[in-house]
Amino acid sequence: MTLPRVWNEPLTGQISGQLRAEAERLFRVHQLPKAKDDWLKLREELRSQLWNAMGVSYDSAIPLDVQVTKTIPCDGYKILCLHYQSRPGIRVTGNLYVPDGKGPFPAVINVHGHWAQGRLAERVQSRGHSLAKNGYVCLAVDAWGSGERCTEHGVYTYHGSAVGSSLLLLGETLLGAQVVDNMRGVQLLTELPYVQADKIGATGASGGGNQTMWLTAMDDRIQAAMPVVSVGTFASYVMRSNCICELLPGGLTFTEEPGVLALAAPRALKICNCLRDSNPTFFVSEMLRSFNEARKVFQALDADDKFSYQAFDLPHGFWPEVREAMLGFFDLHLKGIGHGQPRRELPFTCLPEEEVMVFPKGERPETITTIVDYCREQGKRHLAEPMPDQDDIKFADYYLEGRLNPPLLELDDDHYHRHDDEDGWQRWSVPSFIYGGRLIPVLYRPPANKSDTVVILSSPTGKNGLENSALLSTVLAEGNGVLLFDAYGTGEAPSDNESISHTPFHTLSRGLLWLGRTLMGEWCGEFGLMAEFARLCLDAHKVTFGGTGDMAVAACCAAALGLTASCEMTEVMVEDMPETLTWQDGPDGTVAKRTMASFIPDFVEWGDIRKVKAILKNDNITIRTVTA
Repeated sequence: MTLPRVWNEPLTGQISGQLRAEAERLFRVHQLPKAKDDWLKLREELRSQLWNAMGVSYDSAIPLDVQVTKTIPCDGYKILCLHYQSRPGIRVTGNLYVPDGKGPFPAVINVHGHWAQGRLAERVQSRGHSLAKNGYVCLAVDAWGSGERCTEHGVYTYHGSAVGSSLLLLGETLLGAQVVDNMRGVQLLTELPYVQADKIGATGASGGGNQTMWLTAMDDRIQAAMPVVSVGTFASYVMRSNCICELLPGGLTFTEEPGVLALAAPRALKICNCLRDSNPTFFVSEMLRSFNEARKVFQALDADDKFSYQAFDLPHGFWPEVREAMLGFFDLHLKGIGHGQPRRELPFTCLPEEEVMVFPKGERPETITTIVDYCREQGKRHLAEPMPDQDDIKFADYYLEGRLNPPLLELDDDHYHRHDDEDGWQRWSVPSFIYGGRLIPVLYRPPANKSDTVVILSSPTGKNGLENSALLSTVLAEGNGVLLFDAYGTGEAPSDNESISHTPFHTLSRGLLWLGRTLMGEWCGEFGLMAEFARLCLDAHKVTFGGTGDMAVAACCAAALGLTASCEMTEVMVEDMPETLTWQDGPDGTVAKRTMASFIPDFVEWGDIRKVKAILKNDNITIRTVTA
């Protein structure tokens, strides 16, 4: 079956334009106070909000249990290959660069960006070698899911997308995990007898610069920080190509990037961006917006001389010129020498990646827990818990709504439009007032009998994803009215800037999460809007929701939330719906058959799909599974 199109061309730009406009409005709302007392009050409140959004906590009482696997002698320094405990069962791999001599030395934690080899990459190693040659202890660590903490040891893969997003389901974030890992790295440095505990710095590029900013904001032990090619605005993250490790769910509902930068005050902070960066998020113009706003706080704390920026006429990266600026910056603020101007590097030689590995390739012990290991085990724990009982579901729909945050879409019944019929389908454009307006393409086939039931269907790839589905074939054969719609970001109203290398809806889902919304919630709200349209325009008295894959989850959640526009509902029809949103291995080792819509913050911790089913059962709504 080939379904007709509703429009003569896709409606592109609708979503990105609206979400970016919403983000820009919030940038203007989250202004920082100019008065010192007002900032000091906001500072503690903001940190508390940030920890809550990160979903993790730092505990210095947990033993670090540092284990050194080998030591590599170098010219004027040595490299220790080690791993330490960050949280119970979570260990971090790293290299400790230590200058010759007794010290004590100032120290720098060196965090990497999105190169899958993590700290092993030459561009990250180079900072460790250079710092050690210049009298600094340097700890370079692997971010969770990268370097030696990848899913398969020695096989370097991306830690974002479905992998890093799986932590969201547990109420955690990859951003928060990195903050804790790095704070524990700082703790390791401060406990070394040859390190000056009150002279700790931090630096990194791209994703590592982002880590540097967050670590400095949350840990007062960092006395000087230099984030590189990473500072922009949170608003500029929306609908652009940033990683899940840079995502703070709901972050834009209570702060902007200047607020996080200001948490560093009155300590030293130098921002370095590059004029030839290709990512709009990291354009110098975006950085300056955050710099100028955060500067108010540094000035209020009499620390304007501690806050600076430098723009290099270079592409994205931590180039030798930037490393020389790093040395001058740390010399001034950690050693108390010089004037902060760039200092020429001493020659050094990077080592082969395998030589600086903590473990021989392919021989990592099971004690090094990967993100996939962690999510899989946490999922098993949740699935082993007792099934929800009557008390568990008493307020379950209320808490489900809080996690999905579906929009209350209102039908704009003065402006919907019916186009020419085609192949037995009515073609409709259905508008809603929400968020500056939304237009949804709809196909409707009237019932073959006198049924007053309308079956409302969608799929994660839009209406056309139903063409060869058993679900649509079954519904058409039963003779009820059939309504097909393109849900948010799908079909004829697609999301912009989606990368085919990522899990579907990577960009859209991240953008919504920054704004305190979820893609699954948007889909649920649209099922409700379609029910209202069916009641008001198609004379429906009963509705059935249905979908395939993750859209089947949305159909069930919408029914559980009662988004039926006062129509009667007795069943939900699903095809290929997952039994759980916990980690399930796919054929290539990634999570199977999922879109980013399914990574709902705290959903598994709340109760997972089985609690949704319990709500439906309590409401006398059955789930009918359709198979080919």
